[in-house]
Amino acid sequence: MKRIALITAILVLIAISFLACGYSSSSYKPPSGLTTRVFASQSISGPTSGAGLIIINASNDSLARASGINAGNSPGLMAISPERSTLLVFDSGTNGVQIVNARTETLLGSIQLAGPTTSMVAPTSSFGYAAVPTAILNGLPLGAIQVMNLTTGGTAITIGVPNAQTVVASPDGTELLVFSSDSDNVTLVSPFSVNTVNPVTTTVSGFDRPVNAVFGNDGKAYILNCGPECGSASASASVQLLSLGATPAAGASVAVDGATIGWVTGSTLYVAGTAAASVNNSSPNNLCTGTAAPFCGRLDIVDLGSMTVTGSAVITDGYHDRIDMSSNGQLFIGSHTCSTVGNVNAPQGEVRGCLSIFDTATAAVVIPPDNGDVTGLQSFTGRNVEYVVEGGNLRVYDTTKDALLLNSINPTGTIGITGQIVDVKAVDFF
Repeated sequence: MKRIALITAILVLIAISFLACGYSSSSYKPPSGLTTRVFASQSISGPTSGAGLIIINASNDSLARASGINAGNSPGLMAISPERSTLLVFDSGTNGVQIVNARTETLLGSIQLAGPTTSMVAPTSSFGYAAVPTAILNGLPLGAIQVMNLTTGGTAITIGVPNAQTVVASPDGTELLVFSSDSDNVTLVSPFSVNTVNPVTTTVSGFDRPVNAVFGNDGKAYILNCGPECGSASASASVQLLSLGATPAAGASVAVDGATIGWVTGSTLYVAGTAAASVNNSSPNNLCTGTAAPFCGRLDIVDLGSMTVTGSAVITDGYHDRIDMSSNGQLFIGSHTCSTVGNVNAPQGEVRGCLSIFDTATAAVVIPPDNGDVTGLQSFTGRNVEYVVEGGNLRVYDTTKDALLLNSINPTGTIGITGQIVDVKAVDFF
């Protein structure tokens, strides 16, 4: 009996040790039973459809048999931590951020924001940051960055940044860049100081309606100056270097056609925007031919080493705020409020929406025949497909053909989800 008890005790200790160390990715399966999961945020569309996060099997684009995850009444914009363990979901119905444990597929809680947000980041699994342009702070102009404690719940601190519209985190999570509407400044926030003591903020001037930023492989920050598209009197948009460190300052710039979203690969920056008419009332440089759309956008290719434009392509117009590159080099660029042409549900002639696909190898551009704003993009390392949320539908594109992937599971190339899809995030590395 003593021997049996001893063996039992040893087995229990081994099991406890195994649990403490965590399951390996090859052995552990979440409640859905899937190891290649994508979460899609679904807002309410009618009395028979419930809102929440839909779980998708990204190995074959089928819906999981398990039910989805409750994430508020109107889940939309999402942000995910680098290790993909924590997912933030903004509920536009309550202005709350739902915290989801992606590993266990459970809702951990909700954090109330002071207003709506269209930009949030989760550079760690412990803290998240949301830009809230209408946040009210006593004695200060409207606007703030709200720091969310994802471990204990609640707002850790609110940092006043007037008209805070967009927040971007550096790759190592040590710096936040905050962009305000109708401003020529960039606000820097040091998250480590925010999380431990007091916020350290620095305002850097010398930009031209900056709206976003990308970080190069060299660790440098490149600011996207929206310029005339955002109401500036300047002649063009631009990409401008921001020197970080003890004394942050605006640096060298290069003019581009438009700059609201960008993607860096190696020393190449792809930057998209919609060019506005020049300030001297000459012919606008956002026109295009071969389409019924009255205007087009532009994708410029910038060599970051020399800060020069090496190429350009015509894409759809609108305000570009979504971009992603597939595993085989197809760059997907999405916008909202673009020039819609035709009707995808009753196609007769040209059909056009807010999605453009740029082949980085051949420089060819494909404008898929679809309608609506693009609100979500997701690529995969193990498959030549791209998930695209356009017009509230979740499409699956074959990136070897830049066309919808048609098969027996999804014969129309659309994953059959009832309701309005807003965003999409892969929660497993594959």
